[in-house]
Amino acid sequence: MKTRIVHITVWCFLGMSNLAWGQDLLKSLENEFPDSTYHVQATFKATRIGLGHSVETRKAGSLEISANSRFWNTPQRTQGFLADRMSTRFGLSYAFSDKFTLGTGVTTFDGIFDGYAKYRILQQVSHGKGSPVALTLFQNASVRTNPNRSINQSGSFSDKLSFTTQLLVARKFTRNFSLQVSPTFIHRNSSLLDADPTNHFAVGFGGRYRIGGHISVTSEYFYLANPVESVQTFDAFSIGLNWELTDLILQFNLSNAPNIAEDAFITQTRNNFNTRDGNLFFGFNATFVLHLRQNKLKK
Repeated sequence: MKTRIVHITVWCFLGMSNLAWGQDLLKSLENEFPDSTYHVQATFKATRIGLGHSVETRKAGSLEISANSRFWNTPQRTQGFLADRMSTRFGLSYAFSDKFTLGTGVTTFDGIFDGYAKYRILQQVSHGKGSPVALTLFQNASVRTNPNRSINQSGSFSDKLSFTTQLLVARKFTRNFSLQVSPTFIHRNSSLLDADPTNHFAVGFGGRYRIGGHISVTSEYFYLANPVESVQTFDAFSIGLNWELTDLILQFNLSNAPNIAEDAFITQTRNNFNTRDGNLFFGFNATFVLHLRQNKLKK
């Protein structure tokens, strides 16, 4: 019995010694690296939440190849293969640095050519001194080449231009849950009708919840403060599912917006989000990342 008590006492003493040594080691590391910060990674994983852009930018030297598609049926029309109509935006973007990205693309349905720049201003910090949110500036310019699907005038090249400016503010609250708010200003150089404003103010709300493994659920909503007057429009909304790997991301979503360019889907969504024929659009986004600039190992 005495031997057992001695053994227990020895083990307790060793445990307390190890705990004290561990605390001393932690304090030593904190004293040695007092200003260490830990930046939050993969707030949204993809550079788009579903409809709009997220705060994410790629690592320097990354080339992103994307194909964003919408499929839908039209009332009183003979259905084709899987869907009556479809639209796809083919895009390329390149990260010149970890913070700065340039991209371009073309949309088949409405004939919109667009280019954009993204600059990460702040990155969220989880431990240490720094920003509690991630902040990215997004600037887009687009030109409409199909006058039949445009509310811009189609006279000069300048008349066909539209510009979208967004401040993307996001926070990753937990390992699985992220939210983003996107104040938006859109300017169109012209309008077919004087009643339609050429300046629009909107705010977007987006969220992502990782449900396990590489699967996450996303949703987005854009509130438009001053819509066009010539046609009835609705606020854009989407809900979807992402399959997220390291260099390949597949996104599936349902929305009421057939357009893909920012100025188009925010200001010109003419369908309400419901199950009536022709009001829902199935979206499929495929994104693949190539790393063109590999880090060289130090000798």
